[in-house]
Amino acid sequence: MQLVLITGLSGSGKSVALNALEDAGYYCVDNLPVKLLPDLVTFLAQAGYSRAALSIDVRSGKTLEGLPQHLAALRQAGTDVTVLFLQAKDDTLIQRFSETRRRHPLGGENRTLAEAIARERQLLEEIADVSHHIDTSELSPNVLRAWVRDFVQLPAAGLTLLFQSFAYKYGVPLDADMVFDVRCLPNPHYDPKLRPFTGRDEPVIQFCAADPGVQKMLGDIKRFIDEWLPCFDRDSRSYLTIAIGCTGGRHRSVYLSETLAEYFQTRHGRVLVRHRELAV
Repeated sequence: MQLVLITGLSGSGKSVALNALEDAGYYCVDNLPVKLLPDLVTFLAQAGYSRAALSIDVRSGKTLEGLPQHLAALRQAGTDVTVLFLQAKDDTLIQRFSETRRRHPLGGENRTLAEAIARERQLLEEIADVSHHIDTSELSPNVLRAWVRDFVQLPAAGLTLLFQSFAYKYGVPLDADMVFDVRCLPNPHYDPKLRPFTGRDEPVIQFCAADPGVQKMLGDIKRFIDEWLPCFDRDSRSYLTIAIGCTGGRHRSVYLSETLAEYFQTRHGRVLVRHRELAV
């Protein structure tokens, strides 16, 4: 049985992610009490369900502390468990709560919204450490749905490499494990003929492929990841997000992310590529 657990910060898009999985044919349950998790999985398996998605977060209260142990027991029993942790920047979360006028689950008379968010991050630290993170700060609901669907289609076991391009002017992704700054490379943006294209288009690909500096940076990043990837595998990591950043997030970082993903796809297998600033 495949089980996808959606967790993370309030206001980060957990309902959007859960609805995307429901549309994809998963049996979905929102706000499941942690202590009911083992019994529910047993029931669904006996009832013939092969895919389920559950949302569990701070609304579970003190029982949230037992979630990592329940997940470990399910994996040991043979359940394919994937944990997606959705998060966003504090100012993004505050803006979303202000727009919807909804109350934060940890909010109250003696706690401001910012304090409630900080407390929620603290309570979720343990489960966050064993999850795949998605930073939804700059994502539209449609893009988040697509990213969630792409992720759950991966094979069950092994380390997943995720290459993500981004623009520094919009901030470094919160979910990045490694960050490479490629703003020092020649920028196609300053060529009027190349500006309308992206790093996935042939004119920009040819520009980057012909530049010695771009190719040296590409080779250095490949060698660094090649050398340290076995270490992450031995550490039993499930996910490794490698963020490539340039100024606008449309040319150099996109080209490098695509090229790195293609290279490691042939060597590693479990690879995803995302382009934050192209996700419109």
